[in-house]
Formats: sequence, structure tokens, C-alpha cells
Amino acid sequence: MTEGHFSIEGMVCASCVQAVTDATQAVPGVKQAIVNLATEKMKVAFEPKSVDVTAVEQAVKEAGYEARLQAASQTYNIEGMVCASCVAAVEQAAAATAGVLKASVNLATEKLHINVDTQQLPTGGIEQAVAAAGYQAKLIDQEEDRAKVEADQRQRKQEQLQQMWRRFVASACLTIPLLYLAMGGMLGAPLPQWLQQPLASALVELVLTVPVMWLNRDYYRIGFSTWFKRHPNMDTLVAVGTSAAFIYSFVQTVQLIVVQHPAEFYYEAVATVLTLITLGKYFETRAKTKTAHSLTALLNLAPKTAVVLQQGQQVTVNASDVKTGDTVIVKPGASIPVDGKILSGQSSVDESMLTGESQPVNKQPGDQVIGASLNQTGELTYQATKVGAQTVLAQIVKLVETAQESKAPIAKLADVISGIFVPVIMALATLAAAGWLFTGHSLAFSLTIFVAVLVIACPCALGLATPTAIMVGTGKGAENGILIKDGAALEAMAGLDTLVLDKTGTITKGQPAVTAIQTFNGYSRETALQLAASLEQYSEHPLGKAVLTAADQLTLNPVTAFKAVPGYGIQGQIAGTDVYLGNQAWLAKQQLEVATSVAQFTAAGQTPLYLAKDNQLVAILAVADPVKATSAAAIAALRKHGRQVVMLTGDNEQTAQAVAKQVGVSQVISQVLPADKAQVVAKLQQQGKKVGMVGDGINDAPALAQAEVGFAMGSGTDVAVDSADVVLLNSDLATVVTALNLSQRTVRNIKENLFWAFAYNLIGVPIAMGLLYLFGGPLLNPMIAGAAMSFSSVSVLLNALRLKRFKAPRLEEKRSVV
Repeated sequence: MTEGHFSIEGMVCASCVQAVTDATQAVPGVKQAIVNLATEKMKVAFEPKSVDVTAVEQAVKEAGYEARLQAASQTYNIEGMVCASCVAAVEQAAAATAGVLKASVNLATEKLHINVDTQQLPTGGIEQAVAAAGYQAKLIDQEEDRAKVEADQRQRKQEQLQQMWRRFVASACLTIPLLYLAMGGMLGAPLPQWLQQPLASALVELVLTVPVMWLNRDYYRIGFSTWFKRHPNMDTLVAVGTSAAFIYSFVQTVQLIVVQHPAEFYYEAVATVLTLITLGKYFETRAKTKTAHSLTALLNLAPKTAVVLQQGQQVTVNASDVKTGDTVIVKPGASIPVDGKILSGQSSVDESMLTGESQPVNKQPGDQVIGASLNQTGELTYQATKVGAQTVLAQIVKLVETAQESKAPIAKLADVISGIFVPVIMALATLAAAGWLFTGHSLAFSLTIFVAVLVIACPCALGLATPTAIMVGTGKGAENGILIKDGAALEAMAGLDTLVLDKTGTITKGQPAVTAIQTFNGYSRETALQLAASLEQYSEHPLGKAVLTAADQLTLNPVTAFKAVPGYGIQGQIAGTDVYLGNQAWLAKQQLEVATSVAQFTAAGQTPLYLAKDNQLVAILAVADPVKATSAAAIAALRKHGRQVVMLTGDNEQTAQAVAKQVGVSQVISQVLPADKAQVVAKLQQQGKKVGMVGDGINDAPALAQAEVGFAMGSGTDVAVDSADVVLLNSDLATVVTALNLSQRTVRNIKENLFWAFAYNLIGVPIAMGLLYLFGGPLLNPMIAGAAMSFSSVSVLLNALRLKRFKAPRLEEKRSVV
């Protein structure tokens, strides 16, 4: 029995406690759930072999709350895995270790990721458990430089590829003459007279075959080791099949020497199968390396060195040695080494490699800069605020890596089959061979069937179908400023039919701005804006900040006798003249009559500010939270693809309808408190809708957690939004369209991979068992079976790599003009 601790979000009373308790205890395998309302925590006693922790989290989510496992995360490199059966063996071994709450293995990255109670886990427990299953596990230090870890892993992969290629070349050099010798006579190819003698030919074939088996001895070492440990894998199939063929051929050779009895040999089949499988493994490893390219590319964005100011001198140091508080200098054209706050200098900074936003961002003193972004035009001096694992880039890499280690629900069937695949294939091979033997066919014929079935079966394709697509999909997401936290979210996005959009900060910019200026009595727009901003420089009202931003290029006048009246407006003297700025009631208090209609502003959800001087109306400034440039096009794209779009806001009905009209939303729910947004999502779900919630990740947290998929508009400097399943770094609604398109493409790719993986085995294995021969067709040669097996997994990888060609859809921008 294992104990797991969860944090619970969304509980408000004892009824919530009961609901969470009942939902958790309904999960098969859970023995007890104890929920504490005060600490918002839950302790669960469960049987680890029969309970997936994600099932507990999902059950609580369906009850209307959010459960998160509270445990340390550890990641291990696993050596020796070759197929999906290995994945199942390592997962089972890790999950059975005391203290392990959840274990997940990714065949494509060759990593084991576990959630663990470190107080229960014995020292070296995982390494010992994995070793007992026939593999090697090495803990990855999470504090170690990720770039160095990835570089070391890439180096090992390159060495492995080179070794594999040399092994293939050497094997091919022995196999080609072996094939010529064994099959040349049938094709009429010339052979020396002495090699036409059966015994001489058999001995030469034996001499050529043994070195090939020695070169590829890892198949036998791993295959038989895992078989004896009752976790047979693909290498077991190859080892058993080729060993059977070799032993049969060797016995026939001995009989030929002793009694000169004519015999059939399978030496060429043994060598050819091993050689072709090695070639297939080489291409498979190369393809797997390419699927991990996105994470490597992210790590390589950060510069290796930084220029730091020390005792007034510029000193170049390793970027990893920069400490919080250091003063860093970045020249034009150089990459920013760590996150920080600008002290001096102005420049345009390209953050596209992290946020997906193509337009450079203007930076000035006080602004934040993100490590790995590119400084373009001016020199910047800034103070380092986040270094090492705390930088935005490090957070992004960690999220992407975690997502790539996760599993999508669509892979469950493949996981179940993978666990029994090899034993079933071995049983089928034995039954098929025995069946043909008992029906009067020769031992040689039955052996051909046995070997062909073993070497054509491919659990690799099943194991690679899902993780490779998820790796490429999440990597492409990161390239476009989309951080997808796990495979389940990636899959769930594809099924969303309803998008609930928070207004402020999602559809709109979330910051008030001057959207229109109407002038009177001969005043110019510039003069009006200058007067208004001169007053507002002494105010702290949010609308005042919008006026100051609009006038940032103007010289402001000094103001005397400044006065602010809450609920009305402000006043002051400029060059000895009274100036007033506020609402219509404020001007009425000054005996200023305003007959001008502002209906066009209020109808558009804008707030009118009246500016007066010398008892004359100078201007009306309209202030509103402007709609983002791509919001209308993004909403149109969502609706075009059949998705229902709902706008959710706490604003009044008039403002909400005005914004909805601008962006093309027909369904609006206004005057909703942040705490009630989750109920709106829940009601839509009760109607059978698959809901995605898009919000800012702060006051929308309950709604983000309630939805099937929560999209958080996270700024480039804050990517750790706990409540969301997807973080949109550039806070652009158009990125939601990109995320949904990417999800659909990835899920389609996974389904294609799984289809071909299943189809290959469902078609190939019966043919190898002699199905075509039974109806007068040909018998499958083990060499052809080996070639087919070798390239089946390669085809799955190549299909996943097609996702690298994914491009974000281009949407029309509509910018506000003052």
C-alpha cells in the first residue's frame, strides 16, 4: 500500500470535502481518502500496481475541483531499452518500488520520470529495481546545467550512431559474400569448384556467420537476459529466432560431416536478419535524435558567456557564473544571457525565439529582459534578477521536457498491448511452427515459419507511435510560444468544441488607452492631449496613465493648485489658467454646460473624459481597454472551424456588448465575478460541451482548472501558471488558434502512427505464420521479415517528423489608431 498527498483547489465548505472524498474513493484501487479543508490537502492510500495517479486527479477534476500530486520529481536516463515491451518492464519495476507514486517511461527520449515520496524511497531503490528488470538507470541531477546534460547525451548518441554504423558495415561485408555463396547457385552465379561442394559451402557459411553474430552480440545478451528475467523484449525475439536458425543449421552441418546427409542451411538468414535489423536500428536512432531537436534548439539559444561589470571593469564570464544582482552589459547584436531589469540604455529586443512574437519589443530603463532573447539596436545595461534554473528559458525547457516525458490517454491501448506483446508473439511462433510440423511439413519448413514470425513482429513501432509525435508537437508549440504541460492536454485540445474567453487581458490588452480625441473651439489634438497629460501627471488614476502613455512624446506643462475629487475628476492651473478634466458631472459642477453627444463613445464601451479651459470645452478624450490586433481574426478562425465562442467578463453589459461587436462574438456573459467563472464553465460542460477556458491565469484560476483545457495568457516573464494546461507566452489570442491546429495535427499523426503500428503487426504476423502459403501463396522468407521489421519503426518516426513542417496560421491584424 502506498500513500500519496495531493493539494486540492476549489474547496469552500464541508460539502466540497465530501465530494472530493467520494470522487477519490470511487477510483478502483483507492482504499482511503482523507481530505483536510483547512490545509486544502488530501491523503490517499492506494495500491500502486492498480491505480494510476492521473486517475485520481481526473476524478477530482470531474467533481469540479483540482487535485495536484505533492511529490518530488525525478528523472533517470535508462540504458538498454529497445522496444515498447522494455518500456512496460521499466515502468512496472519503478512503480513497484516503495515510495514511487507514479512512473512514466518515454522510449523516444529513453528517460524514466517518476513522482516520489523521497522519505519512503530507499537509497538507490530505482537503480536496483531497474537493474533487476535488466536495464540501467542513472539519476539526472535537476540542478545540473541542462545544456551540459543535453550536450553529453547528444555526444553519447553520436558515439552510439557511429558504433552502430561501423557494426552494420562490418556485418554487411560478411553478409554479402554469404548471400552470394548461399543463393548464387540458384541464380546461376559463378562459384569456384571447391565451393560447390556441400560440406565446403556449409563450413564457409558457418565461418562467415559466426563473426556477424559476435558483432551483434548485444541482441543475444539483452534478449536472453530479459527473457530469463521474465520481461522479454524485441531483442528476445531476434535472439530466439536467429539462435534457432543457427542451431538448426549447425546441427545440419555436423550431420553433413558425420553421415554426409543432404541438408538445408539458414546461415544467410541469420546474418542477413542481424545486419538488416542493425541498419534499421541505425536509422531509427538517427530519427529519434531529430525528434529531440526542439529541446536542444531551445537550450542552445542561451549564450555561453556574459559581460559583467566588476569594480568598474567589463569582464567576460561564463553565463552559468552570473549571479543575481550582477550588472550585465549586452552589446547590439548579442544575445541576453540571463533575465533581468534594465538599468540604462534603450533598444529593440527580438523575443520571437521564446514567445513566437515576430515584432521586436522596445525596451527602456525599468523594463524586463528575458535571457536568450536577441538585443538588436542599442547597448543595454541591466541587473540580473533570475539566473540558472530560475530563468524563463530554464522554466520553458523544464515544461517542454516534462510534457515530452508524459503520456497521452490515446496511448493506453498501445501500453496494454506492449506489456504482453512479446510473450504472445513467441507463443504464436511456437504454435504456428508446431502446427505446420504436425500437418506433415518438414522441420526446415516449420523453422522458417518460427523465425519469420519472431523477426517480423515489431513492438518498437507501438512504443514510438505516441511519444515521438508528442515530442515533435510540444517542441513545435514551444517554437511558437505555446507551452503544453502534458500529453493529455495536447490530446484534449483537439476535442474542444467551445472556447470561453475572458475579456480583459485576453480579447483586450488589459491596459486602458486613449482610443479617440474629439476637439472643439479651434484646439488641436496635440494641444488637447498636452493639457490633459499635464494634469494627469499628478494623478494616480488608471485612466490617467492611459492619457500619459498617449502623450509620451509631448513636453508637459507645470501645474499649480492641483486638486483631485474622487468620482468626478481633477483640476489645476496651467500658465495661470484653470484647466479641468473629468466626467460630465465634474464640468457641470464648474457651471460648464456640455451639449455634445458622446453616444458614439459609450456605445463602443469607451469612457469619455471632458477637458475644459477658460470656461470652454477643449476636447473629449475617449479611453477604453483596446482590443488586441488579432482578436477579431482569431475569433473568426475559431468560429470558422465550428467552435462555439463565449466571452466572459465582469464588466457591465454595455461595455461587454461593445467589445463583443468589435470582435464578432455573439454569446456574451457579463457582470460575472471571478469566483463564479468556474460555474459558467461547469454549466457548459453539463450541456455536453468540451470546454477550453482562456484567461490571464490569476483571477481566472478556478475556471482554468474547471475546463477540459485551461489556456493561460502568460507574459514572457512569467511562464509558471499553475492552474493552466497550456501557457501562451505572447498573450495573443491568435496563439490559441495555432495551439488548436497543432493539437489536431499531432493527434492525427499519433492515430496514423498507431494505425500503421497495429496494421503492420496484424498483417505481417499472420503472413509470417503462413497464411498466404495456406491459400497457395508464397512463404515469407525470414530475411524479408527482418527487413520489414527493421523499417516499420523507422516509418513511424519519419511520419512523426512530418510535424516539423507545421506552421502557425497567419491571421489579419487590426490595430487601433488614435
